[in-house]
Amino acid sequence: MADKKTIKLKQIGSPIRRPESQRQILIGLGLNKMHKVVVRQDTPEVRGAIAKVPHLVAVID
Repeated sequence: MADKKTIKLKQIGSPIRRPESQRQILIGLGLNKMHKVVVRQDTPEVRGAIAKVPHLVAVID
């Protein structure tokens, strides 16, 4: 995975009182707790998921 481009994500918002679809997107990204940081491959699918919940996820440089 070192040769592929990655993206680091941090959950900054709570899924409480959010639609079920937004909760499922967070689970799909591997996020389930506040301030958790995960590294994912930078693919169009991951970028699309981030675009659906920009108020809950931050991209870390």
